[in-house]
Amino acid sequence: MSTISIIFPLLFMACLGYLLTAKGPFTKDHIAGISLFTFYICIPAFLFINMYQADLRTSFDIAILSSFYLPVISIFGLSAGLYYCLTLKGADRKAKSAVYALACSYSNTILVGLPIIVGALGQQMMGKVFAVITFHSALLFSLTFMLSAKQSRDGLRAWKFSKGIILNPIVMSISAGLIFNLLQVSLESNLLNGLRLLSEPALACALFVLGANLSFYKIAKDWHLAFIASMIKLLILPLCVYGIGRFGFYIKGDSLALLVLLSASPLGVNAYLVAMQVQAQQAVVASTVVMSTVLSVFTMSLWLTVLV
Repeated sequence: MSTISIIFPLLFMACLGYLLTAKGPFTKDHIAGISLFTFYICIPAFLFINMYQADLRTSFDIAILSSFYLPVISIFGLSAGLYYCLTLKGADRKAKSAVYALACSYSNTILVGLPIIVGALGQQMMGKVFAVITFHSALLFSLTFMLSAKQSRDGLRAWKFSKGIILNPIVMSISAGLIFNLLQVSLESNLLNGLRLLSEPALACALFVLGANLSFYKIAKDWHLAFIASMIKLLILPLCVYGIGRFGFYIKGDSLALLVLLSASPLGVNAYLVAMQVQAQQAVVASTVVMSTVLSVFTMSLWLTVLV
């Protein structure tokens, strides 16, 4: 399958969401309703079904997990350290450094990475995808809160937010699918068919919502910080994942492509929610979400050409 054949349907749905929201009949309230249906019903059903049917013998591999998370944590730490060293002292310096590090390392694995991997590598890779992304949000969001916490009240707020991330529908649906798979629980056929029907519009709705949300965010005056974060996120991080996976753990083929494509996904919108919680870098993170998503059309095409 050619790169254009993989990218075009995804870009079409995202552009449709953007145009129908920015210029068409959909309002922010309409998109909020579609988002609830997508992220609380369709995507959990999709993730549960695929995890439930995944071949677990080939899904959880320490080399694959290490090849993804070692570069992610390293980029997070380096980005936080560099921002901290290169900026002027201030009361919120730690918080700004932590949130900026999140902008450089957090991937939109569900809305962008997952559809591209399905289109390029096929459904058989879903087990490995879910094995990787299960800990993604919880790990990076917890690191951000720990680095930015200034006092015990902040620590309590961070714990409550991190608990919400761990118990969110995406993590819960993957975990439930994994448990049912491990215990070999047999689901009644009508229930299974109902879940499959719910899961069918998941990726299309997710891409539509992604495009619609881009119409709500603008590129702010700190665009240069957003551009640097986007380049780290879209090029440097996946290059590190490729190097460690290929030459450190000797991973090849579709497994290596999966890791690189996940890490090369643009910054996820949830990072903006974290920035709002921490009350730091909101404009920079919002700008990075928009800029990295737009630029990912070109960088993802590059990675697909190299890997697939």
